[in-house]
Amino acid sequence: MAATATPWIIDVTEANFEDLVLRQSMERPVVVDFWSPTCAPCRTLGPMLEKLTNEQRGQVVLAKVNVDECPELAGAFQLQVVPTVVAIRDGQPVLQFEGALPEPRLREFFDRLGPTPVDPDLVKAQALEENKPAESEKLYRKLLGKDPASETARVGLARVLIAQKKPDEVSALLEPIESSGPHAEEAQRLKGLLSLEGLSSGVSGDEATLRKKVQEKPDDAQARYELGCLLAQKGKHEEALELLLSAAERDFKLANGKVREAMVQVFYALGPSHPTSDKYRSKLARLLY
Repeated sequence: MAATATPWIIDVTEANFEDLVLRQSMERPVVVDFWSPTCAPCRTLGPMLEKLTNEQRGQVVLAKVNVDECPELAGAFQLQVVPTVVAIRDGQPVLQFEGALPEPRLREFFDRLGPTPVDPDLVKAQALEENKPAESEKLYRKLLGKDPASETARVGLARVLIAQKKPDEVSALLEPIESSGPHAEEAQRLKGLLSLEGLSSGVSGDEATLRKKVQEKPDDAQARYELGCLLAQKGKHEEALELLLSAAERDFKLANGKVREAMVQVFYALGPSHPTSDKYRSKLARLLY
């Protein structure tokens, strides 16, 4: 994974880390991408990090560290998984995440590195989303009380409400989000997640029952469709898409109607730039067209 040939994207080793990362971070933020050639999520995340770094036009530097070649750096940062991304400012880590985030979440990460002062309540709300969504919700509501037009707060609040199975306000929160703005893709993804809640409304059985039915009757397209809808609602997106596609292969009428609609909703929930969306969108297109 060679770095793109721009002055803002650099390959870093243990020998030059202090000079290229720590010292440079005194002038502008440096985003360190710890990756490995054998890591599939790294191959997804890397190009997105490069794209967003290039958009910054020199305000941020991306330093790429191959952990297989730099074990001492990996140990110094106590890495548990790759990819891990650490933002460094003034010689100190200020932000960090693990795994391959979708592009809208990456944009939020880069936004937090910008020169505009960030409300500390926003930083705290974003940090609490995963493990303490109820506390995050309170902070996002506080932020919206100060600035009802804040798209960042609206999207964040919608995200934690969906995570807590509290969907009633979500549509109203996302409605004012600009369709071409920086939060548009994340708002669309959240709308997709919300729409998945309705997929299982016509399902005639629980997961165990439907799995048994599919096993006993492998050509039953309706059973595959229903199980796919149920799994999508539970967040098992790739397995759901595989089942929905297999239902489409067995029943072309179902494929052109309910299956296509369900798969599109899953694509939205994953995000349009997600590699799983791309994979199954292509498969569905080949089947239908």
